[in-house]
Amino acid sequence: MNETPTQDPWKKRFLILLLPIVAIPIAVAGWLAMRFGGDVPVDYDSPSEHFKYGSTGGEHEMGFPYWIWRVLPEICAQYLPGKGYQSLGMVYEKNPDGSDRDLPVGTSKRRYQGIDRVFVNCAVCHVSTVRAGADRPPTIVLGMPAATFNMKGFEEFFFRCAADPKFSKEYIVPEIERQGGRLDLIDRYLVYPVAIAIMRDRVLALAGRFDWVFQQQDWGPGRVDTFNSAKVIFNFPMAHLDPKEFDAPADFPSIWRQRQRKEPREMQLHWDGNNDTVEERNKSAAFGTGTTPPTIDLARIARVEAWIMDAAPPAFGDFFPIDEKLAARGAPIYQAYCAACHGASGSDFSGEYVGQVVPLARIGTDRRRLDSYSYTLAVNQATLYAGYPWRFTHFRKTYGYANMPLDGLWLRAPYLHNGSVPSLQDLLEPAAKRPKAFYRGNDVFDPIKVGFVSDQAEVNGRKLFRLDTTLPGNGNFGHEGKAYGTELATAEKRALVEFLKTF
Repeated sequence: MNETPTQDPWKKRFLILLLPIVAIPIAVAGWLAMRFGGDVPVDYDSPSEHFKYGSTGGEHEMGFPYWIWRVLPEICAQYLPGKGYQSLGMVYEKNPDGSDRDLPVGTSKRRYQGIDRVFVNCAVCHVSTVRAGADRPPTIVLGMPAATFNMKGFEEFFFRCAADPKFSKEYIVPEIERQGGRLDLIDRYLVYPVAIAIMRDRVLALAGRFDWVFQQQDWGPGRVDTFNSAKVIFNFPMAHLDPKEFDAPADFPSIWRQRQRKEPREMQLHWDGNNDTVEERNKSAAFGTGTTPPTIDLARIARVEAWIMDAAPPAFGDFFPIDEKLAARGAPIYQAYCAACHGASGSDFSGEYVGQVVPLARIGTDRRRLDSYSYTLAVNQATLYAGYPWRFTHFRKTYGYANMPLDGLWLRAPYLHNGSVPSLQDLLEPAAKRPKAFYRGNDVFDPIKVGFVSDQAEVNGRKLFRLDTTLPGNGNFGHEGKAYGTELATAEKRALVEFLKTF
């Protein structure tokens, strides 16, 4: 008779003990992967919504934890000119109940490393508002220069806030709770305290590299010193550069009708025409939204590129009347003086010199922006994306400023590359008759002069920026003389301005 062997009791106990030893770490690892893994941006079906709020990838390296972003205007209110990010000219859309959305236009959100992160995208520099009168509501216009956004103030706010003792868990976490951020225990006692410390150190490190920004005169809303910021990427010795490279503010550009800047021939892009490839220009601009070669989100940037290819500006006539008879008298004047350099119309960019660089000696405008983009920087930019199929190969040092098409011209005020002339009416005057100082940052439009109202120091309690054209980089001279229409008769100038309203 066979007997069933008795199972070793110690072996059974060993298996019982081994199971939790193995299972618990696996479960913990799985939970950690779910809690702190993943890389999920907030996406939008609509191309225009994606342009306003979609990611370029900048949240990976530069993203602020969502609730830190939300509460900093309260924590560091003394470093803002008014209440909230609105005081820096950022644009907020309304919720159905009339309240502001939680994030301004030009910011995106991404869930990364277990926390929602926020940073800016392309729209922060290419969306603004226009009002047909001081008592009229603002209309948000996509693709126009961000005429109210104060980039320098934005940067300085974060740098100063990070250096403030209140940039700490003792102040930020309670403020998050006060504003309704229901943090769970892990977020409250681990994730956000660590994130606050990391963000403080990271922003302060950047502040050290961007110390030169504090030494420059204010750019004011709608302008940025583009390529001096780019030099930081390459660790240029900013304190030892030629002083003539600094104080080089330039207006944010519009970004409509990019296909016509690419086809049938590629135009020279940027104010000085230093690149003639739309896609390379776009990737370069993405650095300003916090992207790096390993973190750039090419698929989502491609969505923005597809949208701006054929995006068109709103018509002046949708907001204000146009004197059609007077505009008709201005059409031949435009063809005689402007079309060869700026295109046949606001939608037809054909012209012998459109998109080509005009030597500085001929155009005569302020040279600071041109000088800020040095040959050394152009050489360094050729190393960007080395090892990738899209390595930069088209950046060049030029000798002047590029002739721009004039689509949506009425919404691109103030004028010249540095925004030193407030209206088209003023631009058709010789420099000696142009305003020596005026105020920037107003979104109320003057349909007669064709420019934003510029003689008011304050709008709705918000102080505006006084641009002094005698300061370095702010010169309002150039683009004058017989060839540029500044010697036309007054009636001819009026007709020409009226025709330009049709752009």
